[in-house]
Amino acid sequence: MAGNIVVVFDFDKTIIDLDSDNWVLDELGFTDLFNQLLPTLPWNSLMDRMMGELHANGKTIEDIQEVLRRVPIHPRIVPALKSAHALGCDLRIVSDANLFFIETILEHLGIRECFSEINTNPGYVDDNGRLRILPYHDFHSSPHGCELCPPNMCKGKIIERIQASIAKEGKKRFIYLGDGIGDFCPSLKLKEADFMMPRKNFPVWDLICKNRMLVKAEIHEWTDGEDLEHVLLQLINSILNAEENLINSAQLLSTDCKFQTIPMSVQEALPQALSVPH
Repeated sequence: MAGNIVVVFDFDKTIIDLDSDNWVLDELGFTDLFNQLLPTLPWNSLMDRMMGELHANGKTIEDIQEVLRRVPIHPRIVPALKSAHALGCDLRIVSDANLFFIETILEHLGIRECFSEINTNPGYVDDNGRLRILPYHDFHSSPHGCELCPPNMCKGKIIERIQASIAKEGKKRFIYLGDGIGDFCPSLKLKEADFMMPRKNFPVWDLICKNRMLVKAEIHEWTDGEDLEHVLLQLINSILNAEENLINSAQLLSTDCKFQTIPMSVQEALPQALSVPH
């Protein structure tokens, strides 16, 4: 059953076609300031600072939402997500964007309900109407300790948590889709029965190509939204067909075993039947 398939998506440059942080700052005219401050702060901390700059310059939450609703997305992505959800897959997001950006976009596209869980940096509107963006991992008080990932988020640890949380539900197979450097660490957490879908010619694809023996999962690359839809649904259907064949084989074996007991029963019954007087 597709309920045994967990599909984990990155968000920026995977579900949408670009980086949501850059998109908002570019569209609202704050790119230059962001570039000036970039050497001074970690990305996640800088985004919180930039939301303060937007607020101080009169940009409202509605302005940010309006920009997010115009974010480019390949026309085959939404149908792909809806198809995977309709098949019964458990869809989740693991992203280094933020909750406010992601939920605004998903709700606009009408696909928020497709996802059972969104793992990302907290993002909320405070009492002053200013958007706050916080780190997923508080790297000041409890650093995650992973050298592969940025200080605010280790996606590998998130995947391990998801794996542990659903272990009691039986065997699950993961499909992970991503594009960036931060998607390499979770690819190392996948098992041999899982699937990794790196976006071709993007950083995670380059890292996997250079460290192929470190990734246990089966690798299926993709290039754009149309390719993502084709590869993803093909993988889901292949898993479902394999499981159906396994069930059918088990049922056939069980039936054969029952048939094999019939001659023994007949043999046992024959002496009794022959001894009955006519």
